[in-house]
Amino acid sequence: MRTDHPAFDGDPDEDLLQAIRAKPAVAPIADAVVVKDGELFFLCPPSGSIPLSGAHGFGLFYHDCRYLNGYDLRLSGLSATALAANAAIGFEAEIQLTNPEFEVAGSPVIPRETLGIQWTRLVDGVGLALHDRITIQNFGLDPAAFSISLAFRADFEDIFQVRGLHTARPGHLHRAGWHGKVLGFTYEGADGLWRALGVHLTPTPTVRRRLGARYALSLGARERITIDLSLALAETATEDQAAAGIAVRPDRQRVSHLQRRSARQWTAGQTQLRSDSPLLNNVVERSLRDLRMLRSGAAGREYFSAGLPWYAALFGRDSAITAIETLAFDPAIAAETLRLLAARQGQVTDAFREEEPGKILHEMRVGELAHLGLVPHAPYFGTVDATPLFLLLLGHHAAWTGDLALFRELREPVDLALRWLDRWADRSGRGWVEYGRPTGHGLTNEGWKDSPDCIMHEDGTLANPPIALVEVQAYAWQAKILIADLFRRDHDAARADALRREADDLRERFERAFWMDDRGCYALALEGGERACRVIASNAGHALWTGIATPDHAAATTRRLMARDMFSGWGIRTLSAHERRYNPIGYHLGTVWPHDNAMIGMGFRRYGFDEPAAQVLTSLIEAADHFPHHRLPELFAGFARADGDAPVSYPVACHPQAWSAASVPYLVAGLLGLEPDGFGHRLRVIRPVLPAFVHELEMRGLTVANAQADLRFERPGSAAAVRVRVLDVRGDLDVSIEA
Repeated sequence: MRTDHPAFDGDPDEDLLQAIRAKPAVAPIADAVVVKDGELFFLCPPSGSIPLSGAHGFGLFYHDCRYLNGYDLRLSGLSATALAANAAIGFEAEIQLTNPEFEVAGSPVIPRETLGIQWTRLVDGVGLALHDRITIQNFGLDPAAFSISLAFRADFEDIFQVRGLHTARPGHLHRAGWHGKVLGFTYEGADGLWRALGVHLTPTPTVRRRLGARYALSLGARERITIDLSLALAETATEDQAAAGIAVRPDRQRVSHLQRRSARQWTAGQTQLRSDSPLLNNVVERSLRDLRMLRSGAAGREYFSAGLPWYAALFGRDSAITAIETLAFDPAIAAETLRLLAARQGQVTDAFREEEPGKILHEMRVGELAHLGLVPHAPYFGTVDATPLFLLLLGHHAAWTGDLALFRELREPVDLALRWLDRWADRSGRGWVEYGRPTGHGLTNEGWKDSPDCIMHEDGTLANPPIALVEVQAYAWQAKILIADLFRRDHDAARADALRREADDLRERFERAFWMDDRGCYALALEGGERACRVIASNAGHALWTGIATPDHAAATTRRLMARDMFSGWGIRTLSAHERRYNPIGYHLGTVWPHDNAMIGMGFRRYGFDEPAAQVLTSLIEAADHFPHHRLPELFAGFARADGDAPVSYPVACHPQAWSAASVPYLVAGLLGLEPDGFGHRLRVIRPVLPAFVHELEMRGLTVANAQADLRFERPGSAAAVRVRVLDVRGDLDVSIEA
């Protein structure tokens, strides 16, 4: 039996195309408990239960589909009381609950906090299952009679439906019901895929309901009982395959063993960082665990998903920046990311997807709406910065590895990307890397600040395309510098010289067009290739990150970004509090983004401004101390810091989020002055700096050109100078310490 849904007519949703990557129209998820393994992830409130109705982002997700969007546990009809929730491991969570006071007819009142409920959940990305174990213990002195009821809802919504950007359901949702011992939910997708969810319960419930089950329990004093649930997923080509996929109960114990071994192996294979600061250790450990969670796969290669729950996908910009941030800890994933992006590089002109030859994708989706072409995300190319960032990642990766093999392998994609920068990206014909909206579809803005109201003039009016963003010109400049070096090493001096000349020309024009002498900062953007958006925004700091800024202008920009209207005390805001459109809880209008701060902090370091760089790192670490599990979210509000304050959460921010997770490790490595020269089998440690609250720090297993080094950094007493000791070197590597 099928429910009725709007007919699928195959036409793209024009309203959706205008709202791509808009802020999710759902309830806050700031306190969500998140577990992930591979492509499968689950979010729930601290209570463990998921509301059966309403717009929210909780649930069980796989391949851009929310398989489970309701999961309610009740004690004799009442909600349990949440005590604590922890998901420190990444793929496993533990939730502690207790009971409110309640009375079952014919039985004595059960006082509150008599029952202890431990709810553990384990997500298995290989076996495609969520395993729950609910243990209830009676801590009272008298017997307790009550019921446990479980109710489920599975609507199989596409991620764009969850976000409130699409309302039509092109497929058919079948009637749920019990099939033997399995409660089954099935969806027949219009894309030819069947999606199914099976609920396995042990022991057998007292009562089976169409959408759940109930246990009638009676526990003696100190007695306990355990209920095991496994929620098995299937994504198949036929209904029979889907039914078969959810019929067999998955093996929880095998999965737990394999996942714990996998986590240990990943941690053991990366650069290790430990200090005498428990706070720094906790933040870095949380960061690396989150990056482990966000590792995802496509076509047999790994990359960092952008963030949960909204952006569990390959993103050109986000995945590339995260790979750059983590090169000191795991250079291997950078190569995998580059190959994935190159394999999906634009080849033709497609206005719907904003594809152009040589362009690197913005976002790759694999859900029903993407398969059907109802959204342009298979893949969507609406980004102006992913292409230069692709080239930047390749250049930075080569500096760490000292190997031209990947450059030679990707020579054709490199040539196409450079051609796109020079030909397709110059919308105004004035030599900038710009974006426009020639088709009337897609994102309004196509830089990392891509909300529709974030690129503006001093008077608050919005800029009109074509728009040349300050940071994108800086990315393009550094991309040409780095790729020129690789061409020269590969004995193509003519190509290297040409790229260098192009970079020199871009830098000269950049300084003339973007510098605002009266405001002591670079402009946010150019409109139409000429008119400057004379706004103070964090984008200017990315010019320091790349090195395009002149020393004098870098110094002025540093002072401007650390002024009180930009630096909140928790980090640098995206927009000055003096600007007309400033809003401390506006997505890109005054909030604080950790990755933005990390890149700016690295820019400060590049020009020798160590104190503000250390201040940015310290502010992020202190902010992380206020968030659950020391996890930096995608962004947080830009309210000014005062004594006793804590940073204010952004309600629907992703957490974990890849480039936020990588921010603190990246800045720490930068402050330590780690400069790789893989081609010269050399690691330079230049002017190392430790935050004021750290006196000792070790990095072990730091990899440059297939060699490894263990380093120790020490700042005795109140001394400002940091001493460096080389503890061990394995392989051909020269470590030089430079004051």
